[in-house]
Amino acid sequence: MTRLVHRLRQLCAGLLLLLVLWQGWYLGWVLWWKWADPGMTSFMSQRLDELREKNPQAQLKHQWVPYARIAPTLKRAVVASEDDGFIDHEGFDWEGIQKALEKNRKKGKVVAGGSTISQQLAKNLFLSASKTPLRKAQEAIIT
Repeated sequence: MTRLVHRLRQLCAGLLLLLVLWQGWYLGWVLWWKWADPGMTSFMSQRLDELREKNPQAQLKHQWVPYARIAPTLKRAVVASEDDGFIDHEGFDWEGIQKALEKNRKKGKVVAGGSTISQQLAKNLFLSASKTPLRKAQEAIIT
């Protein structure tokens, strides 16, 4: 029995180490993108795949603009339209999440997510658009 407990502890420690390394990989990318623009995000790649189902020659064209060249009013408008409580939370809008859970429960399916801009950024940079509990958990960890 003690051997089984020892093996379970080793397994848990190994899983924890993998989780830490995985999150370190995400953190490394976030730090790198402080100085270099991401060439292609997960969101962009998924949308390109969808476009190529209809047109195999489809391409995404974009041009990164330095943050300083974006008008302050546009920055504020985007934040206000996507996450009006951005300055009041630490990455999670617990009230918004609760409302989304209640709305989903009433509808019997996922119709709202309650994500903040920080969570949306995590999803768009690294994850899929799938509406699953696992993806939401990954999004929360990255956020």
